[in-house]
Amino acid sequence: MISIHKIGFICLVLITMAFSKEKKKSPEILASQLNTYVSFLASDQLQGRLTGSPGDSLAAEYIRNILIKCRLIPLFENGFERFRVTDKIIYGPGNKLKVNENSFKSETDFAPFAFSQNSSFFGKVVFAGYGFEINEDSLKWNDYASADVKGKVVLILRSDPEIEKTASPFIKYSRDRDKALEAKDQGAIAVLLVSGKSFDPEDKFESLVKGEQSVGIPVFHITRKLANQILLPNNLPVEELEKKLNESMKPLSFNTEVTLSGQSDVIQTTVPTRNVVMEIPGNDKILKDEYVILGAHFDHLGLGGPGSGSRVPDTVGVHHGADDNASGVAMVLELAKRLSASRKMLKRSVLVIAFSGEEEGLLGSRWFVDHSKIDLNKVNAMVNLDMVGRLNENSQVQISGVGTSDSLKKVIYASCDTAELKLSLSNEGYGPSDHSSFYGKNIPVLFLTTGAHLDYHTPADTWDKINYPGMVKVSDLSFHLVSLLANMERLVFKEAGPKSGSGRGTRRKGIALGIMPDYGGNVKNGLRADFVTSGKPAALGGMKKGDIITFINGKPVNNIQDYMFRLNQLKRGETISVEVLRDNQKVVLVIQL
Repeated sequence: MISIHKIGFICLVLITMAFSKEKKKSPEILASQLNTYVSFLASDQLQGRLTGSPGDSLAAEYIRNILIKCRLIPLFENGFERFRVTDKIIYGPGNKLKVNENSFKSETDFAPFAFSQNSSFFGKVVFAGYGFEINEDSLKWNDYASADVKGKVVLILRSDPEIEKTASPFIKYSRDRDKALEAKDQGAIAVLLVSGKSFDPEDKFESLVKGEQSVGIPVFHITRKLANQILLPNNLPVEELEKKLNESMKPLSFNTEVTLSGQSDVIQTTVPTRNVVMEIPGNDKILKDEYVILGAHFDHLGLGGPGSGSRVPDTVGVHHGADDNASGVAMVLELAKRLSASRKMLKRSVLVIAFSGEEEGLLGSRWFVDHSKIDLNKVNAMVNLDMVGRLNENSQVQISGVGTSDSLKKVIYASCDTAELKLSLSNEGYGPSDHSSFYGKNIPVLFLTTGAHLDYHTPADTWDKINYPGMVKVSDLSFHLVSLLANMERLVFKEAGPKSGSGRGTRRKGIALGIMPDYGGNVKNGLRADFVTSGKPAALGGMKKGDIITFINGKPVNNIQDYMFRLNQLKRGETISVEVLRDNQKVVLVIQL
């Protein structure tokens, strides 16, 4: 008797043979056409396709128009799924600061941080050293042990006492935002941060960087000149305090008896952007209502600069993003043309999506899955193409997500000519691209890439460095993958990661709950667990996918940055309480780390 598994494999082979014959009828994927698409998307005209920019909009129009010509049907009006993203953070007109009765000038004497809460405050100032509360076996430092800061404004030195050391244990405690959150936990109503000469000889304000979320109290960066006026009654200028702390390596805190009032005003501006979502309808009476999703992101880093994700943040210039990810989009366009020409052979419908906002936290794909117009339970699989333009001399293609369904490995090998391509397979479903948003919704995923290179996230990622004949080979593999997924038996989802110690959640200290957090910040006043890894502390403590973490050990968690700070305070082996919202009900979990 032939086993069910063998029957399934025979069906895969027959489907593959059918599509091999269909290849002769359907349009071939051309290296010259891939070149045309990549050259336009990575041109200076599109200025790096920053999410929400004119170049981003031009790219979306270009992609939509090509898909229309390929006879795809818009899933949304005009083929666009619209949403808004944070454009930038700017200083508002309401920033004020008065020391006793003397007023100071915004952006000259002081400036709010991007994570400052918009509110007013009034209180006496306490100097609290470097703002540390550290209690490790090998490092102890508490600037709040001898200082009561409840209801007070806290003045803190930026950085740490070992600024010259690249491997100092203080580094993980020295972020401005973490110091402000620690001060808030101690009861402070506002925070002033000042740079010592060792840390910043020029005493300059940095640009506001988007992505930082409020700590819940006003936080100002002030100049040394202003700080010294606050410290004048104590006759201890910033330069002397920094020297004392760095030489003694001991906390130093005191009341200044100076009264300060102020108001923070930071404005987040938003801009519209859009995904392109088009459909190739299936032909089976029943399966046409199910889907295979083929996707790639079209946004990139714009002109780069600080906070952009550029690997050369001091260089401002067009980050062309030819491989990342004009290559994936070009491949999707050619695949859409070929799949559309073969639509009579497709049982399931194929949804073709070009995502915006991937570089800023998978914003477009997360928006799609959280506001889906289709029933995600009817998605058989999602295939994601990201950085597929640099096939090397070994012809190696990396495919992740193989473990998200037991059948996927057979599908891959039935789709691939291993004489043409060498495959490197990974089971893990989570990764730093848009397929992760679908994996978090229990959808089998495959992520194809030809790998990273030195031009990644730099202006040097240009169209002329793409291996277009290599892209044709990867396109043939992708065509057969999507075709098989559209015609085979329904896949069964299987959890596959995220693996411990990998991905964006990796931390120097090694403490992790074992969740994939919502990096896109789709939930306010909490952090959603988009995935919970079985066998890890969170799962063992009863956490479930979709739980919204609101408190850890009684301290609030409002966003991903709060969450990372709270983890940084924990120790291996510790037992903690985690309060979550589950179906709008509060649940308290006890988790052993």
